Amino acid sequence: MNIKTILDNSKKPAPYTAGTAQMWVDEYISTQLLQVHLNQDIELASRKESTIAETISWILNKVDGSPLTILDLGCGPGLYTEKLASKGHLVTGVDFSKNSIDYAKDSAQRKNLNISYRQQDYLTLAEENQYDLIMMIFTDFGVLSPEQRTCLLAKIHKALKPGGTFVFDVLNDNASTQEAGNREWEMAESGFWRSVPYLTLSESFYYEKEDVTLQQHVVIEDDGKHEIYRFWVHKFSPSDIKRILMEADFLAVNCYDKVIPDSLPCPSDSVMFCTAKK
Repeated sequence: MNIKTILDNSKKPAPYTAGTAQMWVDEYISTQLLQVHLNQDIELASRKESTIAETISWILNKVDGSPLTILDLGCGPGLYTEKLASKGHLVTGVDFSKNSIDYAKDSAQRKNLNISYRQQDYLTLAEENQYDLIMMIFTDFGVLSPEQRTCLLAKIHKALKPGGTFVFDVLNDNASTQEAGNREWEMAESGFWRSVPYLTLSESFYYEKEDVTLQQHVVIEDDGKHEIYRFWVHKFSPSDIKRILMEADFLAVNCYDKVIPDSLPCPSDSVMFCTAKK
């Protein structure tokens, strides 16, 4: 790969241009992500166990009935699903990462928990009137493009039973995102992105019209092979959420601040929890 190609690949793309690869389905990177999920010293892929327990208690207080049929979208290694199943609820977990789903299945079997897991892109959800509660936690909603949000909300609405509840969290207007123009590079013999020597060129871009920040990582291997990973980060106000959910035919939309304890990198006042009814 020559310098011009590197420069071309590092330019600011058009809004919502997809990357060339997804880290959730890369066998090596998804293994690293699983370890980040399970690490109780950081909150980069999942929240700490105590916060998860508090979140589950808060969610269950918002939903009537027991046992509930529950779908956890982006369930990762099953940190929420296991706690819900141990309380007697009928739980299904969906995640794009095979490594996370394999770990979740093994963990549930070891703990004798009856949880259904599927490796699946939740944008392909195709169920109808199945769940009392659908949850999507750790601000996943904010990485979707507007078109993806519309698609997913329609599928969630269809999958909920009449009167069912959708619970999710997002970054609010207090959240800080990487400043546009912030450039970093990393050279390593091996690390998060690759098991072989690589160079990573990272940069953030802001799109004023769409009000979205792009975090872009160009990963280049020693032989010139490269991939581009793109993560779109949205922030929302309560009025944004109510408009988006009501346009998708949801009812009784509510937003809540400071549901979780303060922690880094996302303090409690930067995360907003949202509930809506079918």
